[in-house]
Amino acid sequence: MDDSVKSKAAKILADFLVENGKRKTPERFSILNSVYSIRGHFSLDELDLEMKKNNFRVSKATLYNTMGLLLAAKLAVRHYIGNVTTYEATIINGNHCHQICTTCGKLTEVNTSVVNNMLMTMKLKRFHQEGFTLYFYGTCSSCQTKLKRKLAKKTAKQNQKQKK
Repeated sequence: MDDSVKSKAAKILADFLVENGKRKTPERFSILNSVYSIRGHFSLDELDLEMKKNNFRVSKATLYNTMGLLLAAKLAVRHYIGNVTTYEATIINGNHCHQICTTCGKLTEVNTSVVNNMLMTMKLKRFHQEGFTLYFYGTCSSCQTKLKRKLAKKTAKQNQKQKK
């Protein structure tokens, strides 16, 4: 991760904490650093592992509370996909689209500049848009292949039964 992005995020967090009368603790900044070290989406358990990897342990309560602050400061965003809650850093990811497989739950990001431009220039009534995340739901190619194989086997079995 680019150190300038991490310093920008740290400045935003420091300003947010001061403005909201919160303490600037090493734990909060360590969690922020870990959030901006992870590429893409992560769960709180994965964030906890990243923290331990960097030899910085924090309680689950501190992790949850700090993520709440990062969300409020718009330094991270929370996604609810299926029954799973994931997070991602906002400064480095910005506006983007996701593809979500409804069969296996695999999530991939899609760079669609045409969609990005259209959504960012869209005029919304009585609403100031700050950004967006768009979700496309469907079936990934791996699951499509598995489903086709399964259907082919089923069809072959039915054909064998009819021949008997």
